[in-house]
Amino acid sequence: MPEPVLIEGGDLGCARLLVLLRARVAELEVGTVVHLSTSDPIAPIDLPVWCRMTGHEYLGTVAGTEVPTYAVRVVAAPTATDPANPWRRAAPQD
Repeated sequence: MPEPVLIEGGDLGCARLLVLLRARVAELEVGTVVHLSTSDPIAPIDLPVWCRMTGHEYLGTVAGTEVPTYAVRVVAAPTATDPANPWRRAAPQD
């Protein structure tokens, strides 16, 4: 099993974290696990919601880390999100 891809979010707020996460998962192979570390207290609420919205698999909190870290598995056909607002689904194309 390959090592998880780490995204260090530092103290960024969830909006910026979701922009980073969305961009990174778009580059990764299906099944890749991403570990997102962040001190943002809203992350454990927003990340599972974003995963449900997009279809990526939220795997929960990663144990044994100094900074809170959350795991997400990349799926094959995620639901697109708005480029400027990754917490919203993309508008349907005509």
